[in-house]
Amino acid sequence: MDSITAGPRRSGIAVAGSAGVALLLLGCTGSPEPGVVSPSATASASGTASASAAASGNDDPWDGPVTADVEVVAQDLPVPWGMAPLPGGRFLVTLRDDAALAVVSPEGDVEPLDRSGGAQQLAEQTVPDGEGGLLGVAVDPEDAWPTCTVFLYRTGEQDNAVLRAELDLPSLALGDLTTILDGIPKASNHNGGRLAIGPDGYLYVATGDAADTANAQDPESLGGKILRITPDGEPAPGNPDPGSPVWSLGHRNVQGLGWDASGRMFASEFGQDQLDQLNVIEPGANYGWPDVEGPGDEAGFTDPVAWWPTSEASPSGLAVTEEAVYLASLRGERLWRVPLLGEPSAVADGESPGFGEPQALLEGAHGRLRAVHAGPDGELYVLTNNTDGRGEPSEDDDRLLRVTPAPTG
Repeated sequence: MDSITAGPRRSGIAVAGSAGVALLLLGCTGSPEPGVVSPSATASASGTASASAAASGNDDPWDGPVTADVEVVAQDLPVPWGMAPLPGGRFLVTLRDDAALAVVSPEGDVEPLDRSGGAQQLAEQTVPDGEGGLLGVAVDPEDAWPTCTVFLYRTGEQDNAVLRAELDLPSLALGDLTTILDGIPKASNHNGGRLAIGPDGYLYVATGDAADTANAQDPESLGGKILRITPDGEPAPGNPDPGSPVWSLGHRNVQGLGWDASGRMFASEFGQDQLDQLNVIEPGANYGWPDVEGPGDEAGFTDPVAWWPTSEASPSGLAVTEEAVYLASLRGERLWRVPLLGEPSAVADGESPGFGEPQALLEGAHGRLRAVHAGPDGELYVLTNNTDGRGEPSEDDDRLLRVTPAPTG
């Protein structure tokens, strides 16, 4: 195993206090330079102290430096993109350019799905192009042996779409595909693609602006949004507009979704030239793209809670544990850790406990990181992404890593 230690990093990052219940940006004085915490902007936005001030009074050992032990679970995965846990502890992994699925065990066994039935349909429907292809995957967590419901996000000839199928676990046979939502704009980049089933049981879909910035602010477009739908693809009950699947808007390219124990929702998002960001997602909120990149000064837009220069992040997948939000970063080649301060019950009671100073783990050690999933015992499973055409792959890329963080204090 490799053991890497990382302490709080103030250079190249900026953190705002919690905006977990804020729908509007109030009184922010513009985007601070990277590496600057802006207490005045934080106080205006949420009425709480800055994250660095909150962290300085916190004696939680997880708020200090952490170590990360790393073990290679599986290797030789061609352009892996998404992963979802299956009943029994294995992972279902999407292979973007092959338009195929593989099952990976915690022991490192890799079993490709046979190209028949739904798997053959999937290969026929998927048209890999640039960042597009077979992207996100989610598995209904209520399902158990011997079958489970699988949701997939694929780029096709005309659009991106969300598909549903049944997976027979003993035979690893994928049943016939049903398209539950289509018409999501596609392009060679900015396709979004992450799928996640929320604590409310509904399916959340992250989309990109498909290289057309107007999509993000257009309420009629499915691009540049986070969508919330039923398993049949209908707008989920409780959406801001009952007739629309749109949950939030003003996004450039969301590729990470997750929730903490209180039900607070997080999303990671690629910036363009300046700042990548971590957002707390509220229904109906507008996150500003293309008018704002990172924190801004315009009423009606919601600020991120953490942000980084694009050279240090390009965050794709996201996982939330009891102690932090973890973001897998591509261009930045590191796993960002944003500590969660306070108890989940405080968030549930309407308070905003805030976030600690972000820390970089695995920096430069394993190349580009695409996805991260929280395991049952505090470990993280991380997919590298060095074979996607933008990395420098080694002989055994790409890999599934088991990362075990621990406080050093």
